[in-house]
Amino acid sequence: MTWQSTPRIGRRLVRIAAGFTLLVLGVIALVLPGPGWLMIALGLALLASEFAWARRLLDRVKAGARKVRNVIGGKRETRNQHRGQRTREEE
Repeated sequence: MTWQSTPRIGRRLVRIAAGFTLLVLGVIALVLPGPGWLMIALGLALLASEFAWARRLLDRVKAGARKVRNVIGGKRETRNQHRGQRTREEE
């Protein structure tokens, strides 16, 4: 380890600490007033740059948010649309 790699390690540790802090606060905010899911998503976004498990979990959270947005917006996503395939009406 050289003195040149120290800032990079420091930034990495700050990013990991901030990610876990946001993740914990987000889980707490799910039962208390606050933007729980937003904080969880932000925490996972920070952690996803370091950990594969966080990337997979963030992808699941994004997919769930997309489903909620479609339900609220009145759009129903079919299984083919979710996979990126065309439906018969689009062809």
